[in-house]
Amino acid sequence: MANSENGGRGTLVTVGYNALALGIFILLWAALSWISESLFLPTPWTVLQAFLDLATYGDVEGINIWMHIFRSTLRIFAGFLAACVLGIPLGILMGLYPRVYDSTKSIVEPVRFIPPVAWIPLVIVLLVGFSRYAFIIWLGAFFPIFIGTLLAVKQVNPVHIDVPRSFGAKRMYIIRKIVIPSTLPDIFTAMRVGMGIGWDCIMAAEMIGGENEGLGVMILKYAELIRIEEIIVGMLVIGAIGFFINEIFIFIERRVFKWKEAVAID
Repeated sequence: MANSENGGRGTLVTVGYNALALGIFILLWAALSWISESLFLPTPWTVLQAFLDLATYGDVEGINIWMHIFRSTLRIFAGFLAACVLGIPLGILMGLYPRVYDSTKSIVEPVRFIPPVAWIPLVIVLLVGFSRYAFIIWLGAFFPIFIGTLLAVKQVNPVHIDVPRSFGAKRMYIIRKIVIPSTLPDIFTAMRVGMGIGWDCIMAAEMIGGENEGLGVMILKYAELIRIEEIIVGMLVIGAIGFFINEIFIFIERRVFKWKEAVAID
């Protein structure tokens, strides 16, 4: 009971500090805008008004900001899901069979270091429609998930594998009952990192998509018109959604893998 009360107080204190930091940031932003009197540094209030206008009346083509948010989020989760479906099993496979990774790393590693933006010319030529978005976001999310899973499997204590094997446990049993449960916290952390990088790729993905909906597209529309308030709205919304998605991952991680903290403390 005492631990939960202390945890509750700690959470409230953290929220309070974050609210204070946000308030100070807004005040500094407002002061800098007022001092500079620059058209390219709008005040927080004009940016808020731009957000309300986008939410109420839509952008220059009448598309509501909520539709832009929905489209971008849908694309992100499609690419992220594809990265998980391929990256986690492949990471487990190569972690269990290091020779497979050693035999293919001359291909895997160079591709890993190619930034998603560098793929844009090929994607424009080879892919169309929704697949363009999904591929760029998949590229961003796949390798953190794959490498994180691979390293997690390699770090499983060999004793935990050798003991059941000495008692005649089958390989699939060891994988299901020992390897996967042991690596799940690290895999989940890798998924969180992959989601963050995939979200960072949304601008690049929507630049080449050829559609009128999405936060990246909205920013580009207003960049062409040099409408700074709307550009900042798009940037802040992307950052805010990414922040909340990350917080959801952290919340789930703390609840589902609470035992990991207990083990670390012990």
